[in-house]
Amino acid sequence: MNILLIGQGGRENAIAEKIVRSKRTGRLFVSPGNCGTAEFANNAAIGDSFEAIRDFVIANKVKMVVVGPEQPLVDGIADFFADDRALKDVIVIAPSQKGAMLEGSKDFAKAFMERNHIPTARYQSFTKATFDDGAAFLQTMTPPFVLKADGLASGKGVLIINDLEEAKAELKSMLFDGKFGSAGGKVVIEEFLQGIECSMFVLTDGKSYKILPEAKDYKRIGEQDTGLNTGGMGSVSPVKFVTKEFRDKVEQRIIKPTIEGLRNEQIDYRGFIFIGLMNVGGEPYVIEYNVRMGDPETEVVFPRIKSDIVEAFEAVSKQKLDKYELEIDSRYAVCVMMVSKGYPQAYEKGKVITGFENTEDCLLFHAGTMENEDGDVLTNGGRVLAVTCFGNNQYDAMDKCYRNVGRIKFEGAYYRRDIGKDLL
Repeated sequence: MNILLIGQGGRENAIAEKIVRSKRTGRLFVSPGNCGTAEFANNAAIGDSFEAIRDFVIANKVKMVVVGPEQPLVDGIADFFADDRALKDVIVIAPSQKGAMLEGSKDFAKAFMERNHIPTARYQSFTKATFDDGAAFLQTMTPPFVLKADGLASGKGVLIINDLEEAKAELKSMLFDGKFGSAGGKVVIEEFLQGIECSMFVLTDGKSYKILPEAKDYKRIGEQDTGLNTGGMGSVSPVKFVTKEFRDKVEQRIIKPTIEGLRNEQIDYRGFIFIGLMNVGGEPYVIEYNVRMGDPETEVVFPRIKSDIVEAFEAVSKQKLDKYELEIDSRYAVCVMMVSKGYPQAYEKGKVITGFENTEDCLLFHAGTMENEDGDVLTNGGRVLAVTCFGNNQYDAMDKCYRNVGRIKFEGAYYRRDIGKDLL
């Protein structure tokens, strides 16, 4: 069958690489894609409008659409397809718009967790009209204070502040000054959880589910988790502290109640759930839901899936995922992200990338690249390349990964040299 994958980053490159290996795949289109997906798929500049996607799907006899980023999910692409008679038989791997609210609104997600008795941090939500109540609520809490913009803010809508007066000032800035735009029209204030983070991923058809490999990502630009937050500087899977006991707790206390809650609330959900977790003394708490795969976690999770992913997607569409056998590679995978100088602040584009031919036994996932008229691959984003390697243990995977990273060159290239070290 012909398949359309929507997105253009390292996440989509990793998903596309798995889709193209399926015996069920005919032509694979990626919109807009990047230099990495162009190596084995057909990049297509369709644009963001659902009408343009509809026309492309019909013209190219596409039978399955897989959505990578969050915005089309929150905007309701699954509902658009379901409501169009010409598209109703196309498989769409995406939750309904109401299901996508788990990421589209932090207030919705927290209330959902509360209703379904899913462990999460204590919280309250506030708007302009209840600013004074929000300031009073902050005074009842112990620092640091966590303030989250309710809507999508490209991963930048979370503030962790140690000073009470500064927290009040930031709350005012979010609600009245539009610090995060419309995303900050409502603000969730929650208690700070002290622990270590990890991410777990679930593929669900709304009735049954499969738990994908867990991962730990590294958000800060500087080594030892210092400096500004980024979209992600690297990831590791599996995660040493995610023992069978911890995984069982996550499944019983979080995953099962989440799927049951969606079903009980009659929310059609056929796609991925990313569960951001905090391990607090061996007890799991949900920090957030996302309704798609993470980046750069996908770059270690998807390579570890040995089963046919398109068959899994077909099982999701028929709500027969419980019949699907998920086979996982037991080896360790480590991903290191190479970024442009200056990222996550101002950075330059258009730097020639060399050394691809010198890499060996690794996967290269393009995140922000483009090709010029001469066929050179250039930097075209803050995060440029994700380099992923397997190893029989984490040491081996890390060593192999960093050896390959060192063979790729572009002006101003930067990467963290401590991805995974905290887990050794």
